[in-house]
Amino acid sequence: MRVLMLSDVFFPRVNGVSTSIQTFRHDLAARGCETWLVTPEYPVRWQDDARVLRQPSRYLAFDPEDRMMKSGATLAACMTLAGKVDVLHVQTPFVAHHIGIKAARALQVPVVETYHTFFEEYLHHYLPLLPAGIARAIARTFSRRQCNGVDAVVAPSQQLADVLRRYGVTSPIETIPTGLNLDEFAGGDGDAFRARYGIALGRPVMLLVGRVAHEKNIGFLLEVLAEVVRSVPKILFVIAGEGPALPSLKRAVAEARLDRHVLFVGYLDRRGPLLDCYRAADVFVFASRTETQGLVLLESLALGVPVVSTAVLGTKEVLATAAGALVVREDVNEFAAAVTRVLTEPALRATLASAGREFVERQWSSREMARRLFELYVELVRTKRADSTVTRYDSAA
Repeated sequence: MRVLMLSDVFFPRVNGVSTSIQTFRHDLAARGCETWLVTPEYPVRWQDDARVLRQPSRYLAFDPEDRMMKSGATLAACMTLAGKVDVLHVQTPFVAHHIGIKAARALQVPVVETYHTFFEEYLHHYLPLLPAGIARAIARTFSRRQCNGVDAVVAPSQQLADVLRRYGVTSPIETIPTGLNLDEFAGGDGDAFRARYGIALGRPVMLLVGRVAHEKNIGFLLEVLAEVVRSVPKILFVIAGEGPALPSLKRAVAEARLDRHVLFVGYLDRRGPLLDCYRAADVFVFASRTETQGLVLLESLALGVPVVSTAVLGTKEVLATAAGALVVREDVNEFAAAVTRVLTEPALRATLASAGREFVERQWSSREMARRLFELYVELVRTKRADSTVTRYDSAA
């Protein structure tokens, strides 16, 4: 099996889509499935393998973290693989989607698209002048049209698959989350991280890893922090990530006089520093309302860091049977009480830490998720070939 993936984002741009692509490519390769990836060039280079085809791209003033690939060059890159691929897999809904549809037709291969982002609860943060109801309606129409333009859709959670069906998506939808490669989550040195940032060894650390964006509901977590400080006065909230909400969050921290309790460390390399960061934490917190999965929850559990989180959309599926996590409502007092319990009860913290890794090993293996995606590719190719045979027969008749 040979697959061409297209994505508007990939490393060094750090987000869940980049992580998902990298994880699936690694495990598909172990099954003998070759994957090419067409994706943008960035000002900072990344150590790519030979099948990553970087495309010329331009800066986006309204979203400086991302890049826009040049359509002509992207289509030309796809066409160099004529006769070499069996399936085209679109990972993002922008240039990658539009060029992916054109390329799949020209290459005469089936096309599948992963719906990574819950745009209905995302778009109005970036178009604040547009009424939220109109923004949601636009997002639903946009998503329905794109998903109905491909042969199959991959949803990272059953909850998101249900949302797409309510939109009126009629293309087949397969629920295939991104799993975790546990081999990558066996290291990490928490003491080294604390030394690097001047954090005392015994100081309680509450952690969030992810894009610092409005839809992540980090403002709510700052309210939780203010409440936790009452019971755990030495608490430090470490936020690992960058994004458009960073300036406003820093202002909010200053206004709430939480400067001594918050540390922004920016993006950390997943191949070392980020693992150190996880290991330095006593509890991982999460309250996003828009996650289609929430990979950072699994990463935290795999590294033995207990989780306190709300369960909305994709995180509901991750946390439905999750040992190692305390699931709470989006209520400041309830959330803060759970965080305080984890921080002040060593036995509970140890129990959650041990149970979390076992849970991830048992239910979220990336190899199993890659097997399911591979089987979807096989079925799409089989259906495409069968349809082609019927078409040729009808034409001959």
